[in-house]
Amino acid sequence: MGRRYDPDRRQRIIDAAIRVVGQKGIGGLSHRSVAAEADVPLGSTTYHFTTLDELLVAALRQSNEGFAKVVAAGGAFADPRADVAGELARLLGEWFAGERAGIELEYELYLAALRRPALRPVAAEWCAGLAESLGRRTDPATARGLVALMDGICLQVLITGGEYDEVYARETFARLLRPEPGAAPDAAPDA
Repeated sequence: MGRRYDPDRRQRIIDAAIRVVGQKGIGGLSHRSVAAEADVPLGSTTYHFTTLDELLVAALRQSNEGFAKVVAAGGAFADPRADVAGELARLLGEWFAGERAGIELEYELYLAALRRPALRPVAAEWCAGLAESLGRRTDPATARGLVALMDGICLQVLITGGEYDEVYARETFARLLRPEPGAAPDAAPDA
């Protein structure tokens, strides 16, 4: 019997990998567990993704797209009248209002870059892309600082099991966005 044409198989494998990581963590990811979850032959997973790192790169890239779409859809970073601190706090609030397991999964994939060098460029792409979006409203160093602050706030909420505090986040973002004393007025970012 000939091969069946299955144009969606690669995507189903990525989706299955994300579900496996969500259920069992990175340690539970294997070609075999993904093949079972995707309901495809084991050879399909290794055909599309020779190594688990290749599969994790695809999974991380896909999970990064979720928050990037939220940021792009907001459009506030292109609007010079928008309150950047308030918009960032609101976006994180929307993200945390969603399914907590999904956020934990995204961070598990993101933090896997600590031990898996193949994931580092994808994690760096996410940080750079977000900093570029924020850079439309502030200088590059402040934009990178905002991304780091967002990561810190998110990690604290996830690790402690606490609730996201939008007021605290807005105030903290606003502090970072305040111009330094003595800075020229036209160099000051909008906050």
